[in-house]
Formats: sequence, C-alpha cells, structure tokens
Amino acid sequence: MTDRELFDAVAAAALLRGDFTLRSGRKSKYYLDKYLFEAEPKILRELGERFARHIGPQTTRIAGAELGGVALAASTSMACGLPFVIVRNAKKDYGTKKMYEGKIEKGDRILLVEDVATTGGQVLEAAKTIAEAGATVEKIVAVIDRQEGARENIEGAGFTFGALMTKTDLGIDE
Repeated sequence: MTDRELFDAVAAAALLRGDFTLRSGRKSKYYLDKYLFEAEPKILRELGERFARHIGPQTTRIAGAELGGVALAASTSMACGLPFVIVRNAKKDYGTKKMYEGKIEKGDRILLVEDVATTGGQVLEAAKTIAEAGATVEKIVAVIDRQEGARENIEGAGFTFGALMTKTDLGIDE
C-alpha cells in the first residue's frame, strides 16, 4: 500500500465531520475515530508493518495504551516478532493490580505506539508508567498527529516522536 492509499483509506474509514469534544476538552469540527480504522484488517496490518519500521536494534518490546493502542501494539508485535505490553489508564483493583498487562523487565527498551496524538497527554502518561516499571521508551510513534501540540509536548518531555501521518496528509486543513 502506498502512503497515499493508506492516507485515503484511513480518512475514508475514520474521518468524521461535525461538532466534537476531544479528550483534551477542546472542541473540534472533525474527529478521527481510531476504532473505525483499527477495525479494518488491511489498514491495521499496514499500520503494524509501518510501526515495525520504527523499531531500533535495541528495542525489546512494543507497548500501547488502552484502549486504542492495544490493536496497534498487537499488530506491530505480529509484524516484528517482539512481545507487546498493554498500558492501563488506571490501576485495576483486583488480581495483580498492575498498571500494565504483559511483561516489562528492567532495562527493556520499548517502542510506544499511539493512535491519534492531539496534545500527547495519554501517551505521556503511558510513558511514565513504563519508566516506573524500569524500562526506557525509545520512541513514541502515533498513527496520526493532529498537529495540535503533541509533538512539542512529547519532545519537550524528552522523548523522540514520530507519526505515520498528519492531519494534513488526510486532507484536513482546519
């Protein structure tokens, strides 16, 4: 799949127009419904393969924050053969009571995948959880950068940031 084909497929599957409130509380005239593009096998497979290209020689695991990052981390894991971890948004109050599912070992080097990056708030929370477990986030890569501060916030926190596409690539000019 070419870049243009992927951009068009994501936009066709997930770009909604209207009045929306984002996780950050900000209002927007468009919404990128990650579950609509993540539920399409051809798109999800392509995203996993593209995330896998961001794996460094020292990377030991993939991670994705619940809920949107789970399918992306699994798809990337299948594309590259590395195990993945699911980072929770809140600690569960039963069982292991961990902030993540799967295994994180001290010294792990992790590629953290994200669905849609607006301000970077959720993925930075996931990166903090990973660091508290004794691992290093090598890079944070989003499917879509809405170009509304995520890159600046993530890089300002000391992480390397990448995106498979931007809102501009999807033909959004707001």
